This record gives sequence, C-alpha cells and structure tokens, in this order.
Amino acid sequence: MNKTIRRASVFTLLLVFALLIRATWVQFYEAKALADDKDNRRNAIELYSEPLGDIVVGGKSVTGSAPTTGSDLKYKRTYTDGELYSAVTGYSSQVYGATQLEGIYQNLLDGTDTRLKTVMDTVTGKRADPGNVITTIDPSVQKAAYDALGDKKGAAVAIDPATGKILAVVSTPSYDPSTLATGTGDAWTQLTKDPEKPMTNRALRQPLPPGSTFKLVVAAAALEDGLYSSVDEKTDSPDPYKLPLSTDVLSNENPSAPCENASIRVALQYSCNNVFAKMAVDLGQDKVRAQADKFGFNDASQDVPVRAYESVYPKDMDKAQTALTGIGQFDVTATPLQMAMVSAAIANGGKLVTPHMVSQITDSGGDVLENYDDNTDTKEIVSSSTAEQLQSAMQTVVEDGTGTNAQISGATVGGKTGTAQHGENNSQTPYAWFTSYAKADGKEVAVAVVVEQSNAARSEVSGNGLAAPVAKAVMEAALNN
Repeated sequence: MNKTIRRASVFTLLLVFALLIRATWVQFYEAKALADDKDNRRNAIELYSEPLGDIVVGGKSVTGSAPTTGSDLKYKRTYTDGELYSAVTGYSSQVYGATQLEGIYQNLLDGTDTRLKTVMDTVTGKRADPGNVITTIDPSVQKAAYDALGDKKGAAVAIDPATGKILAVVSTPSYDPSTLATGTGDAWTQLTKDPEKPMTNRALRQPLPPGSTFKLVVAAAALEDGLYSSVDEKTDSPDPYKLPLSTDVLSNENPSAPCENASIRVALQYSCNNVFAKMAVDLGQDKVRAQADKFGFNDASQDVPVRAYESVYPKDMDKAQTALTGIGQFDVTATPLQMAMVSAAIANGGKLVTPHMVSQITDSGGDVLENYDDNTDTKEIVSSSTAEQLQSAMQTVVEDGTGTNAQISGATVGGKTGTAQHGENNSQTPYAWFTSYAKADGKEVAVAVVVEQSNAARSEVSGNGLAAPVAKAVMEAALNN
C-alpha cells in the first residue's frame, strides 16, 4: 500500500469514527432535547393521536376532543362555552401550544403523567388513558359574572372565604379557544392584534391601580398597629389635606361629605381621601407595605395554580407619594384576584385560606391522584377583632354609603368602591372597582370586580355605578346556588 492510499484510509477511518461518536452522542445525550424540541412534529402527532382528558366544571366537561380530517394529527381540542370559560381553561392548540390549566396539566390530560400508568402500560410502553382536572368553578357563579360584565371590558373573581375555592374567574372581552385548536385560519392573528386584548386574563394577569378599594388595607394597618383603636374613633384628618412636602391639596369626590376628622367607618362610607392619605403618612410606608404583604401584595409566586401576576405596593417613596398610596394611587397595583383576597380575609375573621381553582386531579376512572382542597394553607392576616370591625364598616358602605348598588335582600353585604385614575393626569376613562363579601343562610362569598371600559359617560363612571351591580349579580348567584 502506497503512502497516499494509507493516508486516505486513515482519514476515512477517522471520519467513520467521528460519525459513530456523533451518532452515539445524539442518541444517548441529545435524544431528549431533540424529542422535546417544539419544532419536532412527532410530539404533536403523539399528543393528538388520542383524545385528551377533560377539564370539568360543576360535574360536566367543558373541554373535549374531536376527530380531524386531512391531517396527521388525529384529534383536535374542542370547548363547550369556550368564551365563558377561557379565563379558566386557557387553550390547547396544535400549533400554538397550551396555556393555563391546559398547559399546567398537559401531561395529565395527554396521558403521559407517570401516575396514570398501570403495570401493563409500563410493560407494553402504551400511553396511559388520560386523566381529568376537576375545578372549583361554580358554573352558575361563572355565568352570572360573565353575563353581568356583558360588553364591558373588565374582570371578576369570586372566592369562598372559608375554603379558598375560586368560584368564578371571568375576563371580558373573551375569546373562544376552539378557534385556535388547529392553528388554521386567521384567528390567531385577529386575537393577538385586537386592541381590546381578549386573550389577556384580566382577572389574574392585569394589575391596575385599585383606587379606594385599597383603603381597606390602610384601615387594617391602622387598626392592627393601634394608630386607631376602633373604626368609630375620630381620626386626625384635616379636609382638604395638603400633601407633605408639596403645594398640592388632596380633596374629596363629594365636597359636602363629613370627611374632616372622620372615623374609619365614616371615611369608608364616604370614601374620604383626606383620611386615608394622612393615615398612610402617619403609619409610614413600611407599616402599610407590611400589611399589604400579608394580604398577598408583592408576591411574585402567587399560583392558583395558574400563575397570577404580582400586585404591588411600592418601596422608597417620599411622604407625598406615600399619601397617594393610601388612596390606592401612585404605583399601587392590584389584580381582581388580589382584591377578592382582601375581602375574603376580612369576611373570614381575618384568616386567608389560599385561593385555588382546581379541586382535584383524577385518573380516567375517577380515582383521585391529588386533592388540592385538602392542601390549602390558612394565614392570619388581621386579628378577629380588626376583621369584625372592618366587616361592620364595609356593611355601612353598602347600607348607606358609596356602595348601595350591591345591596341584596336577606343577605349581609359589605363592600368598598373604588375609582382609580387612568392615564397621565387622569386623561383616560377611570377604572371602576368594587370589592365585597356577602353572607346568608350559612353561605358566604367574596367578590372583586374591575371595569376598565364601558359605554358609560365619564361623569357616570364609578365603582358603585359600574362594578357594584356586577358584584351583586355574582354574590346572588353564589348565595342562591
């Protein structure tokens, strides 16, 4: 063998060895990454080769699977009352993936969760029969919230204060997840480019300034700290109130309201800005923030199990800014879930049960794999005395204050209205808020509603005018069910 042939042979042999090493590396080290790659068509073919498990509301499936035609994906996801439940289910799409409960429990719903496998499945390698997700959502409460919001842009959340079960999660405008199931057509483009953002879950994932509903948090801080011993003790609150280190004066919406040196009860009843702005300054930002944190603000890992966006009470403010946080402005933000949690804790004697919207996950035969109703935490947010006093003051708001539109015959209702500034110098339509609780015949519910936009004239935008009637409808549905 001459020298040239020998060198060529050695080089060829090295190439073969390199190929074998690369093939081994791909098969044993990169196989999982390649298999999990989002662009690997085989994953979608496997996922949609069989019907998926279901998400269940009130004992009935609100999801399903249907055969496809002309596709290598045998089944597609279907939804019953898709627009009604989209803020709960999310979507499962052959092209765009899965979100919310569809995404969180995808392994359970497609049968790849190891807890679903029988001994025979393990031996044969067969995919297990899919499991189901049992939600805490009450269909009558969900529908009441959806219908009451109607064509308004907004959101509503209802919670059972005693158990933490989320009874309703509604965001409007909504969308039908069925339109995204196959990824064909222009539904995705229309939804993502829609300026109304129908795919945004406003109930869990759009924190906004809570306005005067945040006054409940400030009142709780003042009572817990001992700044005031009772909701009926007069406060030291000049009207109007000059912001510290500023020439700006903070006035009240109703100039004739008895807000000067008003008690916490009267200040909540008439939503007196001067009282709570000064109260926040007197307490100091650290004490207000500590109380807000107890209610759930500044928690970046709030899962229900869908990850809710963080509600924020800011840091490092001057006294004028601290005063504005006392009325739910400056950089304070909250989701409807967060404000429902505030009312739920107050209604439950000061104790907050971790909110959750999945009750159980089961296998295909109905056997429970995990029971979330048994795994809730309960935290004391305020003392029972403080909670009792705030309940009483919130009842005054509804009986003879700014929240009369939430009154329900035969029920005890407490609430707090809020109208939050929107845009630079409040140039856009304000946000209308209402957070509340209701009790009757051993039943109770806490509800928070925000209306971002409606057809009402700007002068008619208020928590009582727009949000309280929605909350009333939701509370009535919960109490009457």
